[in-house]
Amino acid sequence: MSKKDDVRKFLISRRANVTLAQAGLPDFGDQRRVPGLRREEVAQLAGVSIDYYTRLERGNIHGASESVLNAIARALHLSDVEREHLLDLARITPAITNALRRTTAHVPVRPSVQRVLDNLAVPAVVYNSRQDLIASNLLGRALFSPHYESDRPNIARFIFLDSRAKVYYADWPLACSLTAAMLRYEVGRDPLNAQMTELIGELATRSPQFRKDWADQDVHEHRTGQKVFVHPEVGAIDLTYDVFGMPGEPGLFIGTYTPETGSESADNIKLLASWGATQEFRASRPSDT
Repeated sequence: MSKKDDVRKFLISRRANVTLAQAGLPDFGDQRRVPGLRREEVAQLAGVSIDYYTRLERGNIHGASESVLNAIARALHLSDVEREHLLDLARITPAITNALRRTTAHVPVRPSVQRVLDNLAVPAVVYNSRQDLIASNLLGRALFSPHYESDRPNIARFIFLDSRAKVYYADWPLACSLTAAMLRYEVGRDPLNAQMTELIGELATRSPQFRKDWADQDVHEHRTGQKVFVHPEVGAIDLTYDVFGMPGEPGLFIGTYTPETGSESADNIKLLASWGATQEFRASRPSDT
């Protein structure tokens, strides 16, 4: 798919999500052929001509100023992540440099980073923008043990292509939609990343659910939230996840998973630690494909 197609589909999908009431426009009860706002209404709210907005929505976005794009983002009630995605789509060169792209390949983390992981008392993993699992501590490996049964441990592949994911993720549909949205956000930042393109192609070919979620045009950046994992050995674990960028390692992220103190999930984490200590997890290194 071309970048023009990406721009067109993204803007049309966001325009369809905005109601007249949200936009502060009067509703005269007339028959509307499209959901959400019309092009002329977006143009009016953004302070640009209808011809200019139409040209942008058709994908001719290069050369648009940041102030105009911000005005369109406000008119469409875009979130911060959606606005950043629109700006990424407008860039002639990717937001990610070649040096960063090399960093996101499957390379081991620094020994000092591994020591940090090993000294954490909660599950922790390191992953890249493609959601390849790069490193973990023992608890992280135990928590994500079904993912690590693959020669290419990758969160997105497990969610969309492994039948166990529907049980492992208590809210599997939400996990699917957020994962597709995270991948779309990263594609917008780095459209020339061949490994990311390969992953998207594989998921689109093999997973009807991915095709459905990808078509929604949603974007998402993982920061913090709640997840319930149904681990095959210890049962349901309700955890708060937090994601941290790694200074000096652009493109890599540390994800930590913490239970509420004194909760049943905290007890299950203790059971998970005991179980993990008895396992001989096979050494696993994601492949370069």
